[in-house]
Amino acid sequence: MLIKIPAGKMVTLPPPSARFSLYPREEEEFSPKGTSCARPPTMKFNVTGHLGYEVDGPATIISSLHCLQTPGQEVTDESLLTSRPVDYHEMELGLGQNRFSRISVETTGPLSIDYSATVSMSVRRVPHDDLTNIIPGELSAEAIPYLFPSRYCESDMFRTEAARLFPPHDSPYQQVKAIVTWISQNITYVSGSTDEQSSASFVLAYRQGVCRDFAHLGIAFCRALTIPARYVTVYAYQLNPQDFHACFEAHIGGQWFIFDATGLAPLNGLIRIATGRDASDAAVASLFGAIQGTELSVSCECLEEQFHPITRDELHNTNEALILG
Repeated sequence: MLIKIPAGKMVTLPPPSARFSLYPREEEEFSPKGTSCARPPTMKFNVTGHLGYEVDGPATIISSLHCLQTPGQEVTDESLLTSRPVDYHEMELGLGQNRFSRISVETTGPLSIDYSATVSMSVRRVPHDDLTNIIPGELSAEAIPYLFPSRYCESDMFRTEAARLFPPHDSPYQQVKAIVTWISQNITYVSGSTDEQSSASFVLAYRQGVCRDFAHLGIAFCRALTIPARYVTVYAYQLNPQDFHACFEAHIGGQWFIFDATGLAPLNGLIRIATGRDASDAAVASLFGAIQGTELSVSCECLEEQFHPITRDELHNTNEALILG
């Protein structure tokens, strides 16, 4: 779908199609065998993303600002505004059917892109005691790609270290929990300490990074232990300062459970933007041509009167795991 957006024109985007192939379809699929899990109440959020650029010639931006539509996350009242005339094309790409915008501009000067949406989402708390690991020979086809090494998660280089640091547990969930705890205790969050070329092996060597690095390291360790894991970008409520955020999901007992080794935002305040093998599948913006980024701002506001945060540490002290909408 190609749309020409005039300068300053706000375009109300059509409702995103629900893509369920990587997300459970039926109610019972949200619960591990032998457990029941009633559908939880939804929480409503308003999210915005602002990107600013200086254009010096013909250029293209491939951006991932749009929230995903999943069984646990409904996107409504969605719009996109540009400060100048552009050619706009929305696409669904990658393993996670992520929603990308291709925005092309021919003339020079400043350009801003503003996205906003209202999102209703829910999370599920399920007991993890009975979750069992699924051997590669029995994994679903959708989970298998998340076992392999990728650009930023060189899991084949982590096997010896992962086996040393994280010996087998009776519960694979406890093994992933041990990974998250180790990262939070041994990797220092330092803004600006890494860049778009930094991978999990770099972060392990230098012991510092930002949210995407914490996620990449968790993914690499999981895959090294034959636990499928995938990268998730989100809008994050109560993240301070506000920014795009990254975490990861591990595939345990046939379900994807959310983990955030940074512990910087409540797990039930994460609004899914994109899912992939690593950040290369879910970059907020990739630039082509004569263009440079100048501004970035994000907001995530809860529209409910009450919000009860579910934190990483709180969840670790229970026998429950969390499935993100």
